[in-house]
Amino acid sequence: MAQKRNILFFMAYMFFGILIIPAMLFAQGYLELENKVVKHTLANGLTALILERHDAPVVSFVTWADVGAVNEVKGITGIAHLFEHMAFKGTKSFGSKDIEAELQMMAKEDETFSAWLAEYRKGARADQEKLKELEKIHKKAVDEARQFVESGELDKAIQLAGGAELNAYTSYDQTVYYYSLPSNKVELWMSLESDRFFDPVLREFYTEKQVVMEERRMGENQPLGKLVEDFLNAAYKAHPYGGSVIGHMSDLQTITRGEAESFFKTHYTPQNLVLAIVGDVKTKDVIKMLDSYWARISGKAKREPVDTVEPPQSGQKRIELEDKMQPIIVVGYHRPDGFHKDAAALDAITDILGVGRTSRLYKSLVKEKKIAIETLAISGITTGKYPGLFIFLAVPSKGHSTEECEIAMYAEIDRLKNELISQQELVAVKTRAKVNFLSNLGSNIGLAEQLAGAETLYGDYRQMFRQVDKIEAITADDIQIATKKYFKKRNRTVGIIVPPEQE
Repeated sequence: MAQKRNILFFMAYMFFGILIIPAMLFAQGYLELENKVVKHTLANGLTALILERHDAPVVSFVTWADVGAVNEVKGITGIAHLFEHMAFKGTKSFGSKDIEAELQMMAKEDETFSAWLAEYRKGARADQEKLKELEKIHKKAVDEARQFVESGELDKAIQLAGGAELNAYTSYDQTVYYYSLPSNKVELWMSLESDRFFDPVLREFYTEKQVVMEERRMGENQPLGKLVEDFLNAAYKAHPYGGSVIGHMSDLQTITRGEAESFFKTHYTPQNLVLAIVGDVKTKDVIKMLDSYWARISGKAKREPVDTVEPPQSGQKRIELEDKMQPIIVVGYHRPDGFHKDAAALDAITDILGVGRTSRLYKSLVKEKKIAIETLAISGITTGKYPGLFIFLAVPSKGHSTEECEIAMYAEIDRLKNELISQQELVAVKTRAKVNFLSNLGSNIGLAEQLAGAETLYGDYRQMFRQVDKIEAITADDIQIATKKYFKKRNRTVGIIVPPEQE
C-alpha cells in the first residue's frame, strides 16, 4: 500500500511539475526581462527604450514611427511607403557630392515636374505633344541632379562599421526602421539615425517614385494581391484600412516632393517616434548620447488619431476577381481593436482555427476532406490600433471549389459557436502562446520591435509582457462568446478568385 502511495505521489509530482515548473520559469524569465527595460523620454517628447543584454558584443536598433497608410488621404495614397524609401537617401551631411549644387538641381526637378503636372491635370484637354516635351525636360533635370548623388552612402557606412539587417517596412499603422551594429558603434547609429529624421534630403525623389510604381505594377500582376486589395476596399467603406499601403498608381504619378516633405513634417515628430535599443550597451551612456543627438529635433503638438469610424456592416458583401490562377477564397469579419476585452479571445480563435497543421481548418479541409491544400486564419493584418478584420483563407485542391471550402469553413466556425472547446485544447492554445512569445524574445531585433510596438500602441511597453497573461486568463466560454458575437453573416465580407468567364 505504501508502495502504491509512493507511485501515486511520484505521478502527481511529475504531472504538476510538468505544468507548474515551466510556468514558474516562464513568469520569472520574462518578468526579469521586463524589469531590466529602461524608459527615457526626452524634453521634445521622443521616447527611447533601452534593454541591456550582454550575451554578445552586438546591439540592435529599432526606430518605430507612428505613421502609416492609415494617415494618408485621397490624392497622396502611398506617400507613407514612399517616404520610407526616402529615409535611406541621406541628409545634407551625407549622400551628396556637392550639396549646394544638388539642392539647386533638385529645385529644377520640382519646377519641371510642376510644369508637367499642370498640363497633365487638364485631363482630356491636355496637349499630348506638350506633355511629352515637358516629360523630356523633367527627365533631363532628374538626370542632371543625379550626378551630385552619392548613392547608398548610408548602406556603405553601416556595412563598413560591421552592421547587418538594415531594412524597413511600412504598414497601415506604422513605419519601422531597423538594423544592428557592433556594440562599440552605438554613437555611429545615434549620429546617422538622428540625422536622417532631423534633416532628411529627399534626393532621387522622382527616380524612387518610379521604383515604387514598379512595385505597384508587380502587385497588380499577382492575383492574390489584387484580391486582397479589392477585398479590403469592399470590407471598408469609410475607414482608411480599406486603402492600399502601396498607394494608387495615379496618386504615385502625381505626388510631389513638397507633399512628401509636408507629410514628414506632420508625422515624423518626436512625439510620434519610439526608439528601442537592445543589446550590449550601458544604459547611462546611451541616455547621454540620446540627449545629445536626438534632443535637437524640435517637438510639436502630438498628431491626433484618425477620427473616421467604420459603420456597422448591415449585410454580407461578396466580390469576385476573374483570373486563370489557382482559385482562392478570403473571408473577413469585422472585429474590435486590440484594446478591446475580446482581443485575447480572438487571438486564441486564430490559433484554434487556422494556425499550423494542428488547427481545425487544416485538419478538416486539408487532411480529412482533402478539399484544400492550404488554410489560414489571422486575427488581423494591422497592429490593432483601430477596429480591423479577422481573416480566413483557403486554397482549394485540384478538382475542388472555393464554394466547398467556404461551406467547410463556416461549418468549423459554427462548431466553435455550438461546442465549448475542451480543457486540453485550451491548455494547448495557452502553451503555444507562451512558446511563441518566448521565441520572439530570442533576437535583439525581434525584442526591440516588440518593445517599440507596445510602447507606441499602448503608451506602455509593459503591455508587451501582458499579452500572454491576457490569453492565460481566457476561458472556453470567452472563446465561444466571441465567436458568436463577431462571426455573423451580416458582418462578413467574402472575396473569391474565379476562372475567367468563357465568351
